[in-house]
Amino acid sequence: MSSKLSVGIHILTVLALKRGEALTSEYIAGSVNTNPVVIRRLLGLFRAAGFVESKTGVGGGWLLVADPSAINLLEVLRVLEPQHQMFALHHSEPNQECFVGCNIQKVLMEIYDEAWEGMAKRLERSTIASVTATLLERLQA
Repeated sequence: MSSKLSVGIHILTVLALKRGEALTSEYIAGSVNTNPVVIRRLLGLFRAAGFVESKTGVGGGWLLVADPSAINLLEVLRVLEPQHQMFALHHSEPNQECFVGCNIQKVLMEIYDEAWEGMAKRLERSTIASVTATLLERLQA
């Protein structure tokens, strides 16, 4: 698994907290502690999904245009990782003459599919608004 989901949620949360302000990819990258190119790449995917838009010129940057309570984390994952492959199987086919080799991928896929379903349900219950609210609660604690 990559860190795209975590970074993507981070980006959208920053934009939600600064709603209405155009933020540069450099500003967002400072929060994430990564290169602005990484941020721009993910923002491009979010723009295609209708979550954000960019404003050009002086005072330009990125704006969250979708309602944070309408963006669930499963949608964010689907935008960033369209293959939805949480776990990878063998890079080459296991030995089909071996009892384990000819059956392991089917067994693992059953387990992985069940794990994916549990994770997907949890991500679907969480939104950018709920992440933002939790962060704000911790700030006040």
